[in-house]
Amino acid sequence: MQIQIISLFPEMFEGVLNSSMLFKAKDRGIVGYHLINLRDFGKGIRHQVDDTPYGGGDGMLLMIEPLVKAIESAKERDPGALVILPTPRGELYSQSAANDLAENAKGLILVCPRYEGYDERIVNWVDRQYCIGRYVLTGGELPAMVIIDSIVRLLPGVLGGEHSTEIESFQGSEDRIEFPQYTRPEIYQGLKVPQVLLSGNHKEIEEWRVQNSGRLS
Repeated sequence: MQIQIISLFPEMFEGVLNSSMLFKAKDRGIVGYHLINLRDFGKGIRHQVDDTPYGGGDGMLLMIEPLVKAIESAKERDPGALVILPTPRGELYSQSAANDLAENAKGLILVCPRYEGYDERIVNWVDRQYCIGRYVLTGGELPAMVIIDSIVRLLPGVLGGEHSTEIESFQGSEDRIEFPQYTRPEIYQGLKVPQVLLSGNHKEIEEWRVQNSGRLS
């Protein structure tokens, strides 16, 4: 999978994409990343990418022309890629969306908004709009990182265990939470690991895990 990111601050992604599982996925040839600086597509000698909103109001909006040029440039590199826009107007991002993108998307182009937002006409060049939560951030870079991480970890060969992603929270049901887990030592400051997990009785352990898998309230 090829993942392209359009941002005014591409340097924000360097540490994230070059660490942990995201780096391993790249190192193993499972995924490739390409950072695109929106400023490279700005207008005039100042490479302008923003302007004041029609109708008045505070702040600046990303202009449609640089955004479209950046998307078209990314499309030349990967014509079949899905264009994703993190935005409060989008569908609430979920594990099922991550599963769908990991299974079916051949490539992704993530557009990171900034300032007070973007010229709404850009949605005509966008395939999917997602909101990662009901709160406000300074830009689309962090949501893009969340989306990338949630997808890449699902790609075959990224995580170690064959069934690692099958028993996690939100898999199979959006409101299902994975059972609690424990490791050594058995007792720490008087806090004990549940005895059933030490019993070696796989049937009882499975029953305990089912009983202790919760649902979101």
